[in-house]
Amino acid sequence: MKNKITYLDNNATTPVDGRVVDIVNVYFNELFGNASSLYSFGHKSKIAVDNAKASVAELLDVEADSIYFTSGATESVNLALKGLALNPKNSKKHIITCSTEHKAVLETCEYLQSIGYEIDYLPVNKFGAIDLELLKSSIKEDTLLVCLMWVNNETGVIHPINEIGKITKATGVYFVCDGSQGVGKLPISVTSSNIDILCFSGHKLYASKGVGGIYIDSEITRNDKIQPLIHGGGQESNLRSGTYNVPLIAGLGKAFEIAQEEMQKNYDHIEQIRKLLEYELSKIGKTFINGAQGPRIFNTVNVCITGLDSEVFIGINHDIAVSNGSACNSALVQPSHVLLAMGLSNNDAMNSLRISIGKYNTENEIHQLIERIKNFIN
Repeated sequence: MKNKITYLDNNATTPVDGRVVDIVNVYFNELFGNASSLYSFGHKSKIAVDNAKASVAELLDVEADSIYFTSGATESVNLALKGLALNPKNSKKHIITCSTEHKAVLETCEYLQSIGYEIDYLPVNKFGAIDLELLKSSIKEDTLLVCLMWVNNETGVIHPINEIGKITKATGVYFVCDGSQGVGKLPISVTSSNIDILCFSGHKLYASKGVGGIYIDSEITRNDKIQPLIHGGGQESNLRSGTYNVPLIAGLGKAFEIAQEEMQKNYDHIEQIRKLLEYELSKIGKTFINGAQGPRIFNTVNVCITGLDSEVFIGINHDIAVSNGSACNSALVQPSHVLLAMGLSNNDAMNSLRISIGKYNTENEIHQLIERIKNFIN
């Protein structure tokens, strides 16, 4: 990066790829027509929206007309959960999720619980994994959906979405998946995984904040089993009304193209840096990686360092960007709900740092971070 900040918080947000910025600027400054307008200038914007859908669909291995653009994963999660639960055609009142989900899921479920829905929160073991047999036994006749994330935003722990999809498919319940931290980093076939709804955000894969999307299986929309949160001009097949944000959507499409083309390159680069980070951390006194014993995405290291108060460390190191949990909770001085669910004590949770590496990071930045941690402890 061009500034002086050592930025290692890519799970919170990524810098926007310069190639994405170039596309965004074209649709801000030159092709700024309304994509719903009938004249040719507007039609050019509509083509950009359609092309972006095609790019997203190719990476996810789905049909382009099953992609809908939103303001980001939080809106997508709300559309998925409320849109299914509150639809008059869906009479079931039971939802299964997990104690380590993102707050967008947990707080939406709390709302649904407050108006009469029954919510089961699956526990995780000390490695952050769910028990698939418990998931199976929790599904009952009144179960509407299972909502489980692909990759945990704090620990990087990967849920077995293929196995989860087989369970939901066999029992006839919907599988809603928050894919924010996996999309663009890991290969996926959404349909082969039996995911009915997948949510994602642009700013997790080098596109802009304020844009994201949702995949919805065509059977759901064809049978009108999901209802919109936003009503208006009927855009996105009446599922998400509002004037298309063409510049950000076009940029999102470009980000998906880049992710598809450079996925292996990014993996090789980031994996090498992560291995260096974990090797250097292993030489610092009493440390352990949270969730290290199970499947974990290659860019995320959540480390507990005895004697390191993460809040103080982050507060005094203004030119180092790491976190002690989800960015949505960064203003709250409290232990991570994810780490507590994994069995960590309050103290160990507060002594943990989330370090999330991106494609622009370097080995030199890892050495800078390690030096700061050593100085802080000493």
